[in-house]
Amino acid sequence: MLLPVLSVLVILSPIVYSIPHNTSAASCTITKYNANDILNAQKECNEIIINGISVDAGKTLDLTHLKQGAKVIFQGTITWGYKEWTGPLLKISGTEVEITGAANHLLDGQGHLWWDGLGGNGGKAKPRFVNPSNLHNSKISNLNIKNSPVHVFVIKGCDGLTIDNVLIDDKDGDTGGGHNTDAFDISSSTNVVIKGSTVYNQDDCLAVKSGKGYVFTDNFCSGGHGISIGSVGNTAVESVQMTNSHVENSANGIRIKTVYGAVGSVKDITFENISLKDITGYGIIIEGDYENGGPTGTPTDGCPITELTVKNITGTVKESAANVYVLVEGASDWHFSGIGVTGGKKAVKCQGIPPGAGISC
Repeated sequence: MLLPVLSVLVILSPIVYSIPHNTSAASCTITKYNANDILNAQKECNEIIINGISVDAGKTLDLTHLKQGAKVIFQGTITWGYKEWTGPLLKISGTEVEITGAANHLLDGQGHLWWDGLGGNGGKAKPRFVNPSNLHNSKISNLNIKNSPVHVFVIKGCDGLTIDNVLIDDKDGDTGGGHNTDAFDISSSTNVVIKGSTVYNQDDCLAVKSGKGYVFTDNFCSGGHGISIGSVGNTAVESVQMTNSHVENSANGIRIKTVYGAVGSVKDITFENISLKDITGYGIIIEGDYENGGPTGTPTDGCPITELTVKNITGTVKESAANVYVLVEGASDWHFSGIGVTGGKKAVKCQGIPPGAGISC
């Protein structure tokens, strides 16, 4: 008996290649997680579409071998399996690359699987989410990120990076045990711009640790610890502009903190045109007494804060909060103007404000 002949389409790889005659313009689509296929796509394709994949537990979605000028587009919902480890879940390196998201995509860190109220201070080991590392003259834009286990963007060793129109939505962590969900941590980088982004989290919206030439502008921050320089210790931060942004329902509005006994510097810093609403701790806080993550109450002058401009900072803090608090040593060349932070009745005593700074507690 003769059997009918069936027409069978065999797909040998989850990568779908659409390669025109000009192979330098090759496009690849990833629809299933496979580390080798993702590596090969980076070597062969200028455009990579990552569509609805589930990354294996304990694995990094590794985009550190991108061709110069490559573009990565996220589609659908990308998830990561649960494992106690430090991550990152996503790592990106390259030159003149673009990372972006299609309409209705989502990078879901499934933070609720790790959250225990301790963040990076104990409990479960938690993976950081996105690590842009050694990115040069590149752009990350239009990403929707949800429920990071701990820190979201950990930016290190980058030069000429722009992050534009990113949504970080960790609101579920407010009641679910989210902690240390810093939105943007930057260190050892130059010329990084973060703009037009929206953040709901439980820690710093921005935390600058070291490096120079940063711009943070036109951003919205809610639920965390505000816009911060620091903690800075045994490093240097220089030429940072934080402008035209809004902070609400956060522990702090704007903040600078340096480490007790450390040797370093914080220089040429500008906070300008920042509005505050319902801040629970301090509207403006500048302190040089941090040690092991907490204040000692005694500032040191080894990491002085100099050339500081704070202009047009306005809005409200809770009655139990303080409008302004300064505790520093060795500071100089400060220029405050247009300060309209109101509502706080917490009694504080300032120390170390340079003469003529234009600010008092």
